[in-house]
Amino acid sequence: MLKIIGGTHRGRQLKTLPKEDLSVRPMLGMMKKSVFDIITPMLSGSLFLDLYAGVGSVGIEALSRGAQRVVFAEISDKSISLIKYNLKMLGLEGSADIVKCDVVKGFQKFQNKYDIIFMGPPYKDGDKNALALTYPTLKNIVLFSLLKENGIIISQRHIKEPVGNIVGLDCYRTEKYGDTTVVFYRMKK
Repeated sequence: MLKIIGGTHRGRQLKTLPKEDLSVRPMLGMMKKSVFDIITPMLSGSLFLDLYAGVGSVGIEALSRGAQRVVFAEISDKSISLIKYNLKMLGLEGSADIVKCDVVKGFQKFQNKYDIIFMGPPYKDGDKNALALTYPTLKNIVLFSLLKENGIIISQRHIKEPVGNIVGLDCYRTEKYGDTTVVFYRMKK
């Protein structure tokens, strides 16, 4: 069961894919609470980009907590259908845009600069092979100048995924939750 944990829609349940469908790995409640406790002061009125959105739980949490607008980026038709359903069920469809794209290859589709960018790429493909999508995604965020001057990037990844340094980004905070690492970045000044 996936619930909104804070804000105006706190406690509302979101529709998700069946547990046996491993194509989407929702953010665990404890991890989501921790991340949103950290970013709450920045959320009010923010423009939020949810990359690899899955069923939209992170972006919807941001809307519930005061983000002005969320752009959801996802390639899966099943996931996009669930994002649309969840937004409509909560009456939030007017505060959101959904972009269907391969996130690593589709950065030209994002025209705005964002206050907060969240990225939670899948850890493995359908054959359970490890993926390494974090580095190219971060690189493209910088290349396409998607972050506002004082904006932040929140990157959720498997603890073993190699990332390395990204020119132009400053890693200023890291949190660990089991086999997951959440890293906070901002533009270097």
